[in-house]
Amino acid sequence: MRTSPVWNPQQYSKYADERGRPFADLVARIRADEPSTVFDLGCGPGNLTATLLDRWPTATVRGVDSSQEMIDEAQPLSTERLSFEVGDLREWTAEPESVDVIVTNATLQWIPEQLDLLPGFVRALKPGGWLAIQIPGNGNAPSHAILRELAATDPYAEFAKDKSLRPDVPAPAEYVAALSAEGCTVDAWETTYSHILQGENAVLEWVKGTGARPVLQSLSDELRERFEAEYGARLDVAYPRQGFGTVLPFRRIFAVAQKGS
Repeated sequence: MRTSPVWNPQQYSKYADERGRPFADLVARIRADEPSTVFDLGCGPGNLTATLLDRWPTATVRGVDSSQEMIDEAQPLSTERLSFEVGDLREWTAEPESVDVIVTNATLQWIPEQLDLLPGFVRALKPGGWLAIQIPGNGNAPSHAILRELAATDPYAEFAKDKSLRPDVPAPAEYVAALSAEGCTVDAWETTYSHILQGENAVLEWVKGTGARPVLQSLSDELRERFEAEYGARLDVAYPRQGFGTVLPFRRIFAVAQKGS
């Protein structure tokens, strides 16, 4: 099994409002009226999953994430209607036609074979059920290009070069094709958010919680400190801080599909 990075819920939760906006935009396009069973696959620390209780007041919501650290952070949010469990999305299954809504937000980008998982997700949906996907599409942004470039240089390359690489992600049209083939009606689009981040080294703090995490985790304490200093200096040039904050353009890809009745 692939080794997963150890996620830090506190670091991930920095800039929680900015990270939460795509989730809200995704869920807003799901036109399920009174679902009874909702899954959030890749639920992270559970704060966004919990908002689904208000969106669908009669639903039972279950969050699944591969990170024990994230699930531990989420567990205090559990209620009679909300539960969390550790699980690998590549192995997740449910009884056919047993789920009303599946949400997977900022998760599938880590899985190269993600399109191969979609038929199983659709099979789990009841007729008329909904699948909603959001992934980052910013693999060519300076934040990632600089990360790959620096991780490929000495003394980091021995440990970090492979950890900086990410699978290509599908374009909206690829989601349309894959989900239409499963008998779904599909709405897919992309949006570039211009997040205004506050604080010192804002973009570094952002990527430390997500995209840079596997690289930083692969390095010794000494090398990690050196890497962060070099990476942060380059990010400050690529994303200069201004009087109102630091602008982080962030492209995201969405797909919302309704299974045929």
